[in-house]
Amino acid sequence: MTSTAKAYTLFDHLLELRTRLLRIVLSVIIIFCSLIYFAQDIYQYLAQPLLATMPSGSQMIATDVASPFFAPFKLTLVLSFFLAMPFILYQIWGFVAPGLYRKEKRLIAPLMFGSTALFYGGIAFAYFLVFPIVFAFFSSVAPEGVTIATDINSYLDFVLKLFFAFGAAFEIPVVIVLLCWTGVSTPKSLRNKRPYVVVGAFVMGMLLTPPDIISQTMLAVPMLLLFEVGIIVASFYVGDDNSEDESVTSSDGSE
Repeated sequence: MTSTAKAYTLFDHLLELRTRLLRIVLSVIIIFCSLIYFAQDIYQYLAQPLLATMPSGSQMIATDVASPFFAPFKLTLVLSFFLAMPFILYQIWGFVAPGLYRKEKRLIAPLMFGSTALFYGGIAFAYFLVFPIVFAFFSSVAPEGVTIATDINSYLDFVLKLFFAFGAAFEIPVVIVLLCWTGVSTPKSLRNKRPYVVVGAFVMGMLLTPPDIISQTMLAVPMLLLFEVGIIVASFYVGDDNSEDESVTSSDGSE
């Protein structure tokens, strides 16, 4: 009887997981169907930072026959996933919430909201601040006699890569809070690792962005600032920086 109950409980969880995954897929499809009519306009809006910096008379090109259709289609699909992110995170939270304690539930909800806002903030930072500077730099260093005519597929892959890079980088405060909340690290320990974090931020900027110092720096600097924000938030949620020392002292006293 016990084994049967356990099997039924596992099966019940799998059914709930399937239901929530179907809801996630359905939400993305609904948003996609609502936006597909505006796919060309959405791509035009995405291309504005590049078009604004290109020399007069130049334009973007499509080197593949199906690119004029598939590039806006792909962008609209990715945008649908981005817009569905709050609902996706809500479904994830609804699935794991029954197994959490009350104290943990109070922390998870702000983390879900914060991670969504930070991801959107990273994308907005890339589009409104990074793209104009980076594309202006690339256009200014083009050799004389070279006509700038970017392929629409190449441009889409480039900007999506930067969107994911900045969106993920802006999640640093959430990662720090989770590290401190789970006991993997402490705010005090993270503060002592600042020199390594500075080096790591610029290395990540080098790996996640194009090979130019501007975009690398514009990713590394926000990462360092968000690292400090994460430590402050973690100190508020987890407690005093001396919690590590207190735990060590209590363990020594118990011995």
